[in-house]
Amino acid sequence: MPDWLRRHREVDEAEQTRRRFARRQWTRRWQLGRVLAAALALLLVVGVGIWLVAYSSVLGVKEVEVQGTELLSAEQVRAEVQVADGEPLARVDIDAVAARIEELPAVRSVDVSRKWPNSLLVQVTERAVVAVIQVGAKYRGMDETGTIFRNFARIPKGVPLIKASGELSAEVRAEGASVVGAMPASVARRVEYVELRTVDQINLVLRDGRNVVWGSAEESATKGKVLEVLLAEDGTTLDVSVPGNPTVK
Repeated sequence: MPDWLRRHREVDEAEQTRRRFARRQWTRRWQLGRVLAAALALLLVVGVGIWLVAYSSVLGVKEVEVQGTELLSAEQVRAEVQVADGEPLARVDIDAVAARIEELPAVRSVDVSRKWPNSLLVQVTERAVVAVIQVGAKYRGMDETGTIFRNFARIPKGVPLIKASGELSAEVRAEGASVVGAMPASVARRVEYVELRTVDQINLVLRDGRNVVWGSAEESATKGKVLEVLLAEDGTTLDVSVPGNPTVK
């Protein structure tokens, strides 16, 4: 093969090698550019998402929905939420909101949750009156824990009254409420009042004038069932202080 032809082929092969190398380099740069562009786009989307959720008012609080209230008004509950209008929903301290609402005397428990995109949902469980106590000229309703949470102008029909011989402390209230809360409804309706002398000396006065020796609040559920049976007996004093051995006099 002539030298000029060999040299021409060598130059041609070198040029093809250079072109292939250039194409490979361009392909690598193009692929790297695509990866970088995709990464930047993802970072931009994530950044915008974080801003929308955590810092902007687009997903901010615009409404507080209150459910489960009868004694309380929705406005009373909303007043305890204390979340600014437009505050990002994701940054609301749910536990702190619930703790403030639970300070309302009529609230037994509360569940606060986010309702996307712009609402807080407050589900309230209110206390139920099991008995009333007289404080001055007012009747105060309390639940089964002895917590006082509302006023009455008069004793509600079918709700027992609690009287105390001494100081009506939180412990004594809790004992009396525990007794009343454990009674069957058929028994509670027939109770005129519960007399609290000490935590171990609790008596009931029935609406028909009969007396019930209850003893302490222990085994109140069993005592209530036993008393439900004894109510059919004659006698003026029904003793269920030892529920396994009740007596009628």
